[in-house]
Amino acid sequence: MTSVNGSYYNDFIRGCQDETLGKIVNFLWREIFGECVKNMEVRDALYIIFGYLLGSILFARLGGLIFKKTDIMAESPDKNPGTMNAFTYGGFRCGVFTLCGDLFKGFLPVFLYRSGELPENPLMLSFVMAAPVLGHILPFYDIKHGGKGIAATGGFMFALDVRIALIAAIVFAVVFFTTRYVSVGSLTITALFPILMLIFYPGQWVVFGLSLIFTALAWWRHRANIKRLMNGTENKFEKKKK
Repeated sequence: MTSVNGSYYNDFIRGCQDETLGKIVNFLWREIFGECVKNMEVRDALYIIFGYLLGSILFARLGGLIFKKTDIMAESPDKNPGTMNAFTYGGFRCGVFTLCGDLFKGFLPVFLYRSGELPENPLMLSFVMAAPVLGHILPFYDIKHGGKGIAATGGFMFALDVRIALIAAIVFAVVFFTTRYVSVGSLTITALFPILMLIFYPGQWVVFGLSLIFTALAWWRHRANIKRLMNGTENKFEKKKK
């Protein structure tokens, strides 16, 4: 039976420790937090808190301030601080900045957790994966105006298993370019996530349970989109006209 610890992607993670990137991130992490990361309970709590705080950085809003000198979400009907709104209302540079930032904040905590010296705890790994997504959806400074967490979910997928991330990315691209609905692509890959977990990690019920929670949460956050899709009023993606 394949375990999360024994995954194919874990070989990549371990290999990174012999490369420059792995050495840098592990050195900086140890220098900043010292002996804390050598205690499993403290380490787990540290990564969860770090993931949530990192997830609370809304790169769409930050990108709008950097590239447009304004809160671009004010122009968006749904006010969602997500990648597509960043592209639509902030322009290409803002969109790329948001996409990379949201992927990175989902990826980094899980990458650091899995590349550490202590063994993984599947339950705590699930919490570390959840932390940046919850931070994005419910940022501590403005819990009513968070995002939907799709790109952050993609980031932790990549840190968990590159196969799952690539399949999700391909499926999203096919669905999006076929329908031109971002929401349909997002709903499709979140529904696919638990199935992929069963395929690649049979018997890993803790992580599978988390994937079901992520799917339910994503669909709940898209409830307005689902209603508009059913009514035929959902907006298709198009470049904002100048």
